Parts: sequence; structure tokens; C-alpha cells
Amino acid sequence: MGAKSVEDYMSSLEDWRGEVVANLREIILSESPEVKESIKWAQPVYESNGPFSYIKALKDSVNFGFWRGADLKDPKGILLGSGEKMRHVKLTKLEDIDQKVFSDFVRQAIKLNEELGDPTKGK
Repeated sequence: MGAKSVEDYMSSLEDWRGEVVANLREIILSESPEVKESIKWAQPVYESNGPFSYIKALKDSVNFGFWRGADLKDPKGILLGSGEKMRHVKLTKLEDIDQKVFSDFVRQAIKLNEELGDPTKGK
């Protein structure tokens, strides 16, 4: 059936991935406490004027993704992906979290949704 809440999702991860998800969640909520948090597509999704970010735990990594990732300023070149819009950071340990950079990504992503609207509805 899958997780019903982000807390359920985190508690189902009994290794380092649960800690990574909890840290990413904290970064997102500290940057924008009014965002909508839910489980969609079997993963935590964060919305403000539509979805802007997601966290996906895989077997050996955690992806921290952005709907408009291709439009984010990424001076360190850490965003991966080749699609038209979406990009993600692949994390393989807790130390991969760069709070300053990730907080900036979250702020940029929310701002893009404010300016351009819901990324799932066209531009």
C-alpha cells in the first residue's frame, strides 16, 4: 500500500536514507513552512503553486529533485538529469547534504513557481 504520510515514509527507511530524508525535509520546511507536504507518486512531494520538489529514496541513494531543476542556478554543477525540466541531486550518504546550496535550490524553485505557476500545467 505504501506510506500515507512523510513520517511513515521516513520511518520505513531503517538505514541512513531515513536520516537523509529527514534532513532534506527539514531544509524544505525551514525555507518555506507554508508549503504543502504530501505523499504523491509513492514519495514525499512539496508544493507551493504546484509541485516544486520531491524526495525519492532508492535502494542505494536518495534523490532530491526539482520540477523546474533545469531553470535553477547551479554554480556547483550538482544537479543531474537531461530532461526538459526536472533535475535532481543524488545523495549516497548524509554528508552529501549541502544545506546552503539545497536551501538556495528550494528558494529558487518556490520563486519560479510563484512567477510561472504550476509546472504540471504547461510552462
